Amino acid sequence: MRKGIAISAAAAALAMTAATVAPAAAASEQLLGRGPKGVTIEIATVNGSGCPPGSTAIALSEDNEAFTVTYSKYIAQAGGASNPIDFRKNCQINMIVHVPQGFTYAISSTDYRGYASLQKGVSATQLASYYFQGDSRTRQFSHPVPGPYNKSWQSSDKVDVSQLVYKACGEERNFNINTELRVDQGDADPKKVSFIAMDSTDGSIKTTYHFAWKPCP
Repeated sequence: MRKGIAISAAAAALAMTAATVAPAAAASEQLLGRGPKGVTIEIATVNGSGCPPGSTAIALSEDNEAFTVTYSKYIAQAGGASNPIDFRKNCQINMIVHVPQGFTYAISSTDYRGYASLQKGVSATQLASYYFQGDSRTRQFSHPVPGPYNKSWQSSDKVDVSQLVYKACGEERNFNINTELRVDQGDADPKKVSFIAMDSTDGSIKTTYHFAWKPCP
């Protein structure tokens, strides 16, 4: 790898337990085993120091179960001849997900991958959040990568079924993804470069967002 290219309550009685479990079971049965036909996805806007124009791509899986985001210039670094502002990079993607009438979706889990080369004493952080336009319920996640480190990294965000945030049925709301990479030089040798990247030279490193689908009432 070289410089970057490219988210219980206890029952008091048996009767209360049955009343609590039954609705949950019914809700889980409504989830679809696979995505409906006719789903499309496209980028509306992309902004951020980690994703300059032309460096980001989105692809929908054939089974409509997930979509991937590929970056080609998403790298944060510090030390050596690095620009002082390069310790933090971010990317904000606003996308349009066209869903067939009668269905809605949530993001059930996300898999992030990249590469990091961190000197001893350096730490890096990968952050992410996503939400539907006009919806205040934002999912936020943070994953630290402590140095020394010199290999690929991977992290996953999983959302409990009861905590899934679905797009409002019958409403057109864009989906927003905000990600960030940071490098904290700490007490490491400032002459040595450390970096964390969410990209690859061949496009094989991708961020994957997994859908949860259900029919609208």
